[in-house]
Amino acid sequence: MKNFVGLLLVSLLFSCGKLNDASIQDAESVSDVAQTEECYVEKQTTDSLIILIPKYSRIDLVCGEMPSQSDSNVILTAEAAYTGECLKEFKHSNIAGHHVSNGELYKGYKCKSNTGAFVYYNDTWKFLYEEYYSELVKAVESEDGMGFGQEMIIHNGKRKETVRPCKDTNVYRALCEINNRLCIVESKNRIPFGKFCKLLVKAGATNAIYLDMGVGWNHAWYRPSANELIELHPKKHSYCTNWITFYK
Repeated sequence: MKNFVGLLLVSLLFSCGKLNDASIQDAESVSDVAQTEECYVEKQTTDSLIILIPKYSRIDLVCGEMPSQSDSNVILTAEAAYTGECLKEFKHSNIAGHHVSNGELYKGYKCKSNTGAFVYYNDTWKFLYEEYYSELVKAVESEDGMGFGQEMIIHNGKRKETVRPCKDTNVYRALCEINNRLCIVESKNRIPFGKFCKLLVKAGATNAIYLDMGVGWNHAWYRPSANELIELHPKKHSYCTNWITFYK
């Protein structure tokens, strides 16, 4: 009975479908929330990945200061675009690529790693490959628009060539679309970047864009329920500049 319940919970995590059998055959169902509490962020793990699935009402790119943990409306936040220099003062021009925050378009610095972008407006998200400025403009024209550039890993089901070397080893994180749901996926341990990309494909990601990582840049947090908050990696510095943020 215990095994049956575990498998049932795994299948419920993705109501639009399930991950590839190869990705869940060794997966463990993880519940960060008591059954009587409302779940804000669901968590699933495989042997190598942590998958966080927010139940959000809107998304924004917060710039300048990381969302406060005291803001009960925030359920998940993580560093998004690259930061150019470690500056004491915040400048939008220190964010890699043009970006939309709180419905405003800002000019960032040119970055060859920005092979794609993620935008969200009119309650719809888009993963974009190569040219994406026109979609940033559309995001500004809507009431809830946001967007940022980053390195595309998977686009419309196809693995893309990346600027980051596949042999580089780190703990990696990406914003993904799996079974028509947005999720943030992170490797449990330090692994080669090429392996991380293959694991995303195996997990059934049809779209995946990189999120900034590294010591200090990997600091993130999420709220499984109203009464619990979980940090991912300790805060090491205050040089981060932007965060993709999900609101309940």
